[in-house]
Amino acid sequence: MSGAVLILGAGSDMARACARRFARAGHPLVLAARNPAALEADATDLRLRYGVTVTCVAFDATDIAGHAAFLDALPNLPAIALCAVGTMGDQAQSQRDVQAAATVIRTNFEGPALILGALAERFEQRGAGTIIGISSVAGERGRASNYVYGAAKAGLTAFLSGLRNRLARTPVQVITVLPGFVATRMTEGLNLDPRLTAQPEEVAEAIFRAYEKRRDVIYIRPVWRLIMAIIRALPEPVFKRTRL
Repeated sequence: MSGAVLILGAGSDMARACARRFARAGHPLVLAARNPAALEADATDLRLRYGVTVTCVAFDATDIAGHAAFLDALPNLPAIALCAVGTMGDQAQSQRDVQAAATVIRTNFEGPALILGALAERFEQRGAGTIIGISSVAGERGRASNYVYGAAKAGLTAFLSGLRNRLARTPVQVITVLPGFVATRMTEGLNLDPRLTAQPEEVAEAIFRAYEKRRDVIYIRPVWRLIMAIIRALPEPVFKRTRL
């Protein structure tokens, strides 16, 4: 039997697609979210469709004090931990409301980084494990349209990079996922270019392949690597004149 996969933020569209992909490969699943009851319909479908064990548990990434107890309560330490926790927030609201900004930062950076760091410690002690963090291309340069969200994702990307560097001489694998645009409930209503927009199933397949091939950093659509390289290279006086 394949090793168990813990999916944090399991109610998101990308997380649900990842659950299906790993279940199809025979991995038991632990689905974690703030409202685990809302995951039961998906869990039942996964059990029936793929014949794997699926457990639903409560988890709040922003409850930092509860992280250790959450991990201690798991029936077994998973082989793979995938974090899909995140919220886009609203940039205009975050500019006006410090609590709204704090929620975006804690949900996209502080909570995910600290729980993945705690899992990495346990994986290192065991001598095996895979950490998968879904970050964002928005973290590669602060842009006026979403710099609070982007700053939080930049923090997560840097954290995963440092964690990967620290664990490079151990059997623990750390994967950073940079999806670009994805057609999900979080982006519903946005005018997204279909050439740049992945589907959740596309993200899941890329993550699964990255796990199998022991990749480090993946862009779901390769064009985003070029786009972000150009954006990062713009001199600051030029960048300030853009409307990104």
